[in-house]
Amino acid sequence: MTTWFVVNTHPNAEGKASQNLLQQGFDVFAPRFLRRRRHARRTEWVPSPLFPGYIFVRFDPLVARWRSVMSTVGVRRLICRGELPASVPEGVIDDILARRDERGWIVMSDPSSFKRGDRVQVTDGVFSDAIGLFDAVSDRNRIFVLLELLGRTVRVRLPADVVTACAA
Repeated sequence: MTTWFVVNTHPNAEGKASQNLLQQGFDVFAPRFLRRRRHARRTEWVPSPLFPGYIFVRFDPLVARWRSVMSTVGVRRLICRGELPASVPEGVIDDILARRDERGWIVMSDPSSFKRGDRVQVTDGVFSDAIGLFDAVSDRNRIFVLLELLGRTVRVRLPADVVTACAA
């Protein structure tokens, strides 16, 4: 049964690793999104890897010659658990694929819909169900949220897609 696995690539070598793995007959998924880059008073949209330094490869570990992945040009290592490759939990790749637009880019949520001081709720991760205040937009589609932790206000940087508006 074919399953998705995670490959750690050399810096900025996601494309090179993907191409070499495709030539070896593996299914490869290197999710990319359009990131807004501002430089010298110009704004442009540039393709960027969704997970810098990582791509996904699909194969049947009982049939495929998966050890060749580790010696592929552009690949640093195949993420393993012990001696065997660690598979991606079922549904994760499908969730990422469901966020693609008609051109194949992964669509990211827009964090600019919040204003400073808006009440927000964290929906996933370590701070799941925590309620805080929106503070600012960070880079790479992350936002800063002020959360009350252990009796003090802490500024936390979170992915924008794990934060939703909270009713007052």
